[in-house]
Amino acid sequence: MASQPHNVNRTFYRAPWSRQLQLLTLLCSVILLGISFALLLHTPAEAPAIYQLGIWIPLLTLVLSAVFAVRGYQLEDQHLYIVRPGWRSRLCLAQLQAVTVDSAAMDGSIRLFGNGGLFAYLGLFRNSKLGRYRAYATDTARSVVLHLPTQTVVVTPDNPSEFARQAEKSIAMG
Repeated sequence: MASQPHNVNRTFYRAPWSRQLQLLTLLCSVILLGISFALLLHTPAEAPAIYQLGIWIPLLTLVLSAVFAVRGYQLEDQHLYIVRPGWRSRLCLAQLQAVTVDSAAMDGSIRLFGNGGLFAYLGLFRNSKLGRYRAYATDTARSVVLHLPTQTVVVTPDNPSEFARQAEKSIAMG
């Protein structure tokens, strides 16, 4: 007996970069590369270990930030996948309570833990509007807020209103 193929609903949204993110990434990259190259060019013959760390930590920071960059978002059945270079993070939307398109959602935010502008705005943030939330953002003006029972998540797809409509289907399925 042949099994029925599982009907999967998949929708992909790009994560465009804001002008601010482009400038921050360029500036931070130049600074991090500059630190490493300046130290490398002036390395003493008997460089202590701390000096070597000074060369490698900025490069490692740049590479790790690039690996965690957000390239897009994929809605698949009741899951949201944060698409990154070569891998994806998964967020279950089965208990999604509400979806809101809000271009000012991240305004006045304080970064609690994460990356505030090198390839993305990632991690834990806090502001008076959302309280504590997790961001996977590249253009804060395109913010979509996902309200789950245990967390609030902000994503920034290229088409926020269409993304919100598709994500709301998870509420109907749940």
